[in-house]
Amino acid sequence: QVQLVESGGGLVQAGGSLRLSCAASGRTFSISNMGWFRQAPGKEREFVARIRWSGGSTDYADSVKGRVTISRDNAKNTVYLQMTGLKPEDTAVYYCATNNRPLGPYDYWGQGTQVTVSA
Repeated sequence: QVQLVESGGGLVQAGGSLRLSCAASGRTFSISNMGWFRQAPGKEREFVARIRWSGGSTDYADSVKGRVTISRDNAKNTVYLQMTGLKPEDTAVYYCATNNRPLGPYDYWGQGTQVTVSA
């Protein structure tokens, strides 16, 4: 199993920045991708970004492209989500998750961290 713990959420004004962290433990050698997802009240959970654990290739949702950067520190088993130019519509609970195959389902999830962007 893989355990994931997110941190770094909070309240920020529109246009501000936040950096979320996701620390992984357990069977980290099995990780293929680490992804960030978010869920706003009353909405479906949506993909934000992902990074290949080995190699570091990245993908971003169109809604955050250019404002968000995902990165990793393999030595610390930690993935970061740097968010800039935050908008009220970015308000959501942000979750990190892992899969163990490049196109496989994300099967381990963290508990989530709240990001609130005020207008």
